[in-house]
Amino acid sequence: MNMDNVIAGFTLLFSDLSVWLIVIPGILIGLIFGAIPGLQISVAMAIFLPFTLYMDFMQAMLLLTAIFTGGSIPAILMNIPGTSSSIATTFDGYPMSVRGEHNTALGIGLGASCIGVIIGYSVLFFVIGPISEIVLKLGPAEMAMVILWGITLIASLSGAKLNKGIISGLVGLLIGTVGYSEVGATRGTMGSAYLLDGIPEIPAMMGMFAASELFKLVNSSYLVEDKSLRKVSISKIFSGFLQAFHYPVALIRGSLIGLIVGAVPGVGSSVASLMSYIQARRKDKNPESFGKGNPAGIVAAEAANSTSEAGSMSTLLALGIPGGGATAVMLAAFTMHNITGGPQFIRVQTSVVYAIIFANFGQAFFLIILVLMFLPLLENIVKVPMNYLVPSVLAVAVFGAFGLTGDLTGPITLMVFSLIGWLFKRFDYSVPSAVIGLLLGGMAEESLIFSYQISGGLWRYLLERPVAIFILMMMIVSLFGGKFLSMLTRKIKQ
Repeated sequence: MNMDNVIAGFTLLFSDLSVWLIVIPGILIGLIFGAIPGLQISVAMAIFLPFTLYMDFMQAMLLLTAIFTGGSIPAILMNIPGTSSSIATTFDGYPMSVRGEHNTALGIGLGASCIGVIIGYSVLFFVIGPISEIVLKLGPAEMAMVILWGITLIASLSGAKLNKGIISGLVGLLIGTVGYSEVGATRGTMGSAYLLDGIPEIPAMMGMFAASELFKLVNSSYLVEDKSLRKVSISKIFSGFLQAFHYPVALIRGSLIGLIVGAVPGVGSSVASLMSYIQARRKDKNPESFGKGNPAGIVAAEAANSTSEAGSMSTLLALGIPGGGATAVMLAAFTMHNITGGPQFIRVQTSVVYAIIFANFGQAFFLIILVLMFLPLLENIVKVPMNYLVPSVLAVAVFGAFGLTGDLTGPITLMVFSLIGWLFKRFDYSVPSAVIGLLLGGMAEESLIFSYQISGGLWRYLLERPVAIFILMMMIVSLFGGKFLSMLTRKIKQ
């Protein structure tokens, strides 16, 4: 590490404090878009991308990375993931809200998110070079194994109902393959031109999570039934923020998972937060408490979710490859300013790379202050009667789905999948497993087809790659290791 470049990056960032004026509106934009179901963070970044044309490159990066926040508020308060990466946050965040612990849950989410950003960019500060070399060695075979591992992990979300978890995941996978395949064949379209591009993922996810949950809440008076627990308390939010520090292992493990998984192009933060959540559940002394309002679940999910941003940024800066939708918008900003990411960019513009990393440290502290100021306002949702809240949220979700697709495909998808989600819950099948299968299905198929083409049709190619074999072994251990140990323990006791 060249300290001259570090000092130059620090100087570049703080020589003109006016560049920081763009951070506050950026964070507020991210919070607003993240709090409204259907309005993805990547959509917010795309909307405000043209404004960066009139800024210098550093200001543009500060604005876009500041918007790169939000999503956990509706996940915790209404069981509606603001983004696909907030799915794992709903598992324990929403049960805490129902118990009247919404203040604490939001504080924990904020704490884990901010700490995750700091940990992620601290690690990135030292390892951006090695990460770029590792990512270059991950081909379609390794990607296929990573995604396959993520898909097999979804079964454990159903606890004892392993069979129903697997069935739910397979249903999600099948839905994810609807439309054109990579080789030009159409599957499952039933003759409809609207399905040629596949099922719109975000409206489907909103329907299965949000609308189906709203149907369940119709007979309730309030989101939190006990009137004494509907209070909005800044002190409890701050107490929840500090409570995140009580789970250092979940924080560090989640941050490292987020950084590594986030650096793999195309996998994204939804897989990172899921893997972090499942690992936290497996390592916990009381795994049965997960899904019922365990704060460690929120910490694990939010730490990985936030840190995956640092991982995807490392791929963008080091290779010029976007890790997901948000970093794809950032890549567009690079192009608008005649800058190309990649090894050459790191070598020539090292000070700018360090400036971007330092900027995210500052944004984490701005985020803490702004969220503590605005959360009480957003949190008043627990005081709204259900006969007003349900139609309002449903209307926002429908308009959000329409905004994502630009036609009635989005709202229709939301309504159809709300019914499917309700049926899943009615017969005790896993909605999260189905949604995760839907999100990963297309990526898994694409990676397998690329591997098949590269190998010339020889499937053993998957088992000739050392990294792919290692991931496969980890997958087998994670699936059957616990059962094997319990069987071994029983035999020893006998």
